[in-house]
Amino acid sequence: MSIYTAIAIYFVVWWISLFLVLPFGVRSQHEDGEIAHGSDPGAPILPRLAAKLVWTTIVAGVIFAVGVLFYQLGGFGLLDRVLR
Repeated sequence: MSIYTAIAIYFVVWWISLFLVLPFGVRSQHEDGEIAHGSDPGAPILPRLAAKLVWTTIVAGVIFAVGVLFYQLGGFGLLDRVLR
């Protein structure tokens, strides 16, 4: 796997992990009981995006490392097995 392929795969895994991590720990204005005038009641009170970006990087790193390990051990490559 080239470095460019690894970066592209990591970027995709990171982006998917971001959507996995975003909903955790979010309280809406409706749940808190204090709705700001003119805003949606489902809007988050404190999204904590910096912490979520850190957690996204950690989760994506673990998923990517497992994927690379699986790739290095020959777990991927169905065509290689068929063509032998």
